[in-house]
Amino acid sequence: MAAGQAGAPPLAAPQQWRDLGGGSYVLPGGGTLRLNIGLVVGAERAMVIDTGTGPRHAAQILAAVRTVTALPLVVVNTHAHWDHFFGNAVFRADGVTEFWAHANAAREIRESGDLQRAAVAESEPEMAAASGEHTELVVPAALVREQPVLVDLGGMTVSLFSLGRGHTDGDLMVGTPTALFSGDVVEEGAYPSFEDSYPSEWANVLRQLVGLRHRYDYLVPGHGNLASHELVESMAGTMTAAVQQGRNATADMPDLATKAIPMLPYGPEESRWFLKRLKETR
Repeated sequence: MAAGQAGAPPLAAPQQWRDLGGGSYVLPGGGTLRLNIGLVVGAERAMVIDTGTGPRHAAQILAAVRTVTALPLVVVNTHAHWDHFFGNAVFRADGVTEFWAHANAAREIRESGDLQRAAVAESEPEMAAASGEHTELVVPAALVREQPVLVDLGGMTVSLFSLGRGHTDGDLMVGTPTALFSGDVVEEGAYPSFEDSYPSEWANVLRQLVGLRHRYDYLVPGHGNLASHELVESMAGTMTAAVQQGRNATADMPDLATKAIPMLPYGPEESRWFLKRLKETR
């Protein structure tokens, strides 16, 4: 989900945890958002991957977490879009002091987090108004940069790493012994969101994911059902071809004429953003 995409739907209650083995779980979201929340349980601590759209949603997530574990928690935000970090304050109130993110994502949360509040006016009115309990922004201070970071949960090590710029310039992967949580670098059941993207680099990140896929039993996308190897491979091939198509089109039509839109394998709105960002990040 992109930072500027407004009109978040009303909250739908999360579904039941799916056990991915080895202490890893995913909580599929309901409604049209279909946001996936991750949980990794070690012997001493547990890690929550993304915190939802605001205090109402985060309270549901925290309650679901506590049906699995009473351990102290660590939080990871996979990137700096509202549906992945607006619930941080609820987890801080539960005692979380360790919030992880890519350094670029933390910077973006600090600089533009307040500008994203309008996206949740319908589902999280208090968050949108920055008024009420647990509506403050919590910026991660535990940062990942170029090198992977290993987080020890006690008998369980989680790897936090970046494959480069893609959906945003601060995408973070979370690898466990059985699962890879990709954030919105991969989405199932919807077109990619390109508003903050780096399309040509995103295509490269997806090709890297294809190469990594055999290391994990499961790939958990930011939204939608678990991603198969074929889905990631198809997404990589489609975006690689789209980048070439977009470059050819904008070479002939540098003003991004609408005639270029039907050439691309995405919806009209996504294609407009794709071409805009392809030009801006070239």
